[in-house]
Amino acid sequence: MKITDVKIYTLDAFRTNWAFVKVETDEGLYGWGEASLGTNENSLEGMIADLKRHVIGRNPLQIEKFMFEVYRDMYWKGGPVLTSAMSGIEIALWDIAGKFFNTPVSTFFGGKMRDSVKMYANAWFIGAKTPEEFAKRAKQAAGLGVKALKWDPFGASHMTISNEQMEKSVQIVAAVREAVGPYVDLLIECHGRFNPTTAIQISKELEQFKPMFMEEPCAPDNIDSTAYVRKHSKVPIAAGERAYTKYGAQALLEKDAVDFIQPDVFHTGGLLEGKKIAAMAEAKHIMISYHNPSGPVSNAAILQLAATVPNFVIHEIMLTDGSFRKTITDEEVHFADGNILISDKPGLGIDVNIDEVLKRPYTPRNLRHYTGAVTDIRPKDDTVYYFKELENKKFEY
Repeated sequence: MKITDVKIYTLDAFRTNWAFVKVETDEGLYGWGEASLGTNENSLEGMIADLKRHVIGRNPLQIEKFMFEVYRDMYWKGGPVLTSAMSGIEIALWDIAGKFFNTPVSTFFGGKMRDSVKMYANAWFIGAKTPEEFAKRAKQAAGLGVKALKWDPFGASHMTISNEQMEKSVQIVAAVREAVGPYVDLLIECHGRFNPTTAIQISKELEQFKPMFMEEPCAPDNIDSTAYVRKHSKVPIAAGERAYTKYGAQALLEKDAVDFIQPDVFHTGGLLEGKKIAAMAEAKHIMISYHNPSGPVSNAAILQLAATVPNFVIHEIMLTDGSFRKTITDEEVHFADGNILISDKPGLGIDVNIDEVLKRPYTPRNLRHYTGAVTDIRPKDDTVYYFKELENKKFEY
């Protein structure tokens, strides 16, 4: 069996664009990966085109060999564009392998340790701006059985935060805590906004609400900043979504910068790299939670890996999406008691409807984090639950 083609399909997902990678073979088997890269989609498409000559003709089952040789032969190492393109291809190769051997991808990573994973919800807060609106959305999510919530309460802040915004942010977290009670986990997203002094100040203000962690308090281009915050914060610190390959993860771990590491397998080098990073973290008794803010293929892939990782702790997933999500793949997300169930279908257990994808052509999307519009990530009046057990529920604005 040989690889005959690699294709990339970029589609508008409103908040951002998603990029699905298809690897085809001469035996008719094909696999899907995801490499969604937010604001660098044109560069990603170009990198997939550049990598084709390194991929076509290879045995798709020799995945470690492919990753080693292609990365070796790239003179300019690392970075999100190269590693995302390689990740998308790598994930698709695991999908092919699972179909070829008629087994779920989890089999190749040691087999399942668990049949479901605790989830934390992203995208439960659509349109919320005030403490009252956040509390309403949080209560709605908890009422569905969600037991962990993540969000960014910091408006348009960058590096520092005004006293007014600090007070509002604290009020938002307080309102959510009151709305959901003491046992729902709260995870505070910073999106790499702050300098170390400000991040420590924020952690002191928020520790009264007992967050599970504070994510990416400082920009990822200086790991020492994050390590300094961790040393001085009583709130646990999570980071790693913008660390590429095992080498980037090693720097976070060596500098004791995190309590939870969050590699993004469709940016950091794929599923095997994600397993290796988990093992590196396990050796330091650090828990792992894979970053997963994007589309259905990445969700399916991460669940297969999470099933096999001893130190995996919690799964990020979008609680809502636009209604288009239900048409672009045959995704089935099953939810029970705050957990997401893990598929036993061959490969990743998901296929892409290319005709529906092509109806949503690439649309340039700019970052919302510093505009005050960070919660406006769904089309107005088109926010739906896509978990099978929640499909009949209506999202309340």
